[in-house]
Amino acid sequence: MRILISNDDGYQAKGIKQLTKSLSEIAEVIVVAPSENKSAASSSLTLGRPLKPIQIEKNIYAIDATPSDCVHLALCGFIQESIDLVVTGINFGANLGDDTIYSGTVAGAIEGRFLGLPSIAISLASWECNYYETAGEIAKRLVTQIDKSELSYNTIINVNVPDIPLSEIKGIKTTRLGSRHKSEPSIKDKEDTSLYWIGQNGREADNLEGTDFHAISNNFVSVTPLQIDTTKYSELKQVDDWLQKMDY
Repeated sequence: MRILISNDDGYQAKGIKQLTKSLSEIAEVIVVAPSENKSAASSSLTLGRPLKPIQIEKNIYAIDATPSDCVHLALCGFIQESIDLVVTGINFGANLGDDTIYSGTVAGAIEGRFLGLPSIAISLASWECNYYETAGEIAKRLVTQIDKSELSYNTIINVNVPDIPLSEIKGIKTTRLGSRHKSEPSIKDKEDTSLYWIGQNGREADNLEGTDFHAISNNFVSVTPLQIDTTKYSELKQVDDWLQKMDY
């Protein structure tokens, strides 16, 4: 098996180094990752300038680009070898609920699925991130079983791992996305009040049993199947009824 690894924290981040180490024990890995932190880049692609991959060492490349750029370039001709699986992470911090909309780590996995490969995004659910080894071991166990998953072609697997020793993990749960309250207010820069910083994520709103939030808070690994199609099918009739009443 040959695995493409990327992330949004940059090729020098502890998480991607641990993921590379862990998955190298079971497969050949190729790393194509941003040259610097690109957190919250979502699924953006760089179209206004050419991109230059720089080889750091054997099978490790850095690009001044987004995670989606990195996966796209790797799978669309830059990497000549065939790739069997895309794994992104290990992300510094959780990608739970609404976080998945913004996450560059999740977006990298989505890009892999767009381009026809099974894809997994892995995050360590903490802002301290003391136990990357735990997430690395979980990633290895999931990858070794991926051929048994029988997932549909358009499914992305979003994995969040509690930041605790492996021995304290209670198990793995299949979850749905929870949700957050709206984001905290933007913050004025202390030195230049004409500048603003994006505020923190909103607090948990839907963290009931069955959600990714609930699994993490109870020391379970959360595994959520995601889909690219964001159509709200339950509202199609309501929208159609509304449009039929419009004068246009």
